[in-house]
Amino acid sequence: MTKFTDVGIKALITGDIRFEGRADSIVAGLVLSFRKNDKVPRWLFRYSFAGTPRKMVIGNYGNMSLSEARARARELAARVQLGYDVQGEKAARIVEAVAAIEAERASITVNELAEEYLNREIIGRVKHPNIPINQYEKNIRPLIGALKIEAVTSLHVDDILEAVRKRGAPSIANKALRMLQNMFDYAIRRRMIAVNPAAAFRTKDAGGELTARDRALSRTELALLFAAMKQAKGFSVQNELTIKLLLVLCCRKMELCAAQWDEFDLDAAIWHMRDDVKTGKGLDVPLPPCAVEWLRELKRLSGASPYILPARKMQHRGLPHICEGTIGTAMGKLKPHMPDVEAFTVHDLRRTARTQLAALGVDVITAERCLNHKIKGVHGTYDRHDYFDERKDALIKWADLMRELEQGGNDKVVNLKDKKRKAA
Repeated sequence: MTKFTDVGIKALITGDIRFEGRADSIVAGLVLSFRKNDKVPRWLFRYSFAGTPRKMVIGNYGNMSLSEARARARELAARVQLGYDVQGEKAARIVEAVAAIEAERASITVNELAEEYLNREIIGRVKHPNIPINQYEKNIRPLIGALKIEAVTSLHVDDILEAVRKRGAPSIANKALRMLQNMFDYAIRRRMIAVNPAAAFRTKDAGGELTARDRALSRTELALLFAAMKQAKGFSVQNELTIKLLLVLCCRKMELCAAQWDEFDLDAAIWHMRDDVKTGKGLDVPLPPCAVEWLRELKRLSGASPYILPARKMQHRGLPHICEGTIGTAMGKLKPHMPDVEAFTVHDLRRTARTQLAALGVDVITAERCLNHKIKGVHGTYDRHDYFDERKDALIKWADLMRELEQGGNDKVVNLKDKKRKAA
């Protein structure tokens, strides 16, 4: 045994004296080793467990002084006396640490999960992938995007839903819940996690069961809308033309927002609409003269873009056309100019168009086909007529009424059936 001193150890290093192991005479079990390939001497701890000699490295002289090595050796000797296999504990800690490191490397963030989910399950599979993409970017990413997926709990899900509810957007809360459930279900299928943190939530926990909206603008309100669009500061020509087109063509907002110029034959006054968002079928939409006029103006404003409503600012993921929330946000600028008008949404414009078609005397089937709704029952099964000419007449009359209201004309109801009877 050797009575180690710092001076003596440094002399061994300076003299490059190599040895397999020398026991300390002060603390039992403490051993100093300075083998051929060692850069500095190493501290070892030797002990016996269940009759078997054991040895473990506890440090080296470069980062553990003599006094620190003796203190550590005493701690280990005490644990051995209590029946612990200190080398086995160290090995277990190493295994746990390696496993934790590997798990950390294998784990991904919610942002990374969303990227994979959207690319594999949404983009290329749905007509308007920007809708779920925007849903994630606006409502989910800010709160949990940077978290590891296994760290997400039901509390995080509830925070997301609560934040959306506080904005007064119950339908968006329901959609956010569905996206969270679908995204984490995907993670389970991919063996990334074992439990879906959103699984226990129901619609009532998000926005609740929603009753169908019945808001439709009256003709007086339409006249106020047209006037407000010209008066509102910062309300662009593109926004005004978009709202007018949504009204006169009875289309869904994303059908128009994502439409491309190669779908339009302005000379023939036809929009060859690609597959409809809900019916999955395309439709030839007749364009009233004013719609052609408005589209030509949009063509001038859109420049070289293939989209009739190109993105106006840098948008996430380089979306080439305006996103679904653009028009709704713009409509907020109209409120000060329509103080006595009940609130309405972009989708209410479509209901307004359908209501006014009915008021104009358009028959039910033609009006439903103007909205590209599937006709139910026997008619829907056996009637394959596309009602193009009927739709054209109806939309022209609707466009004429819009023009009259925009120019400050009266809101007298003009019934198509009455006009046909007078003509006869």
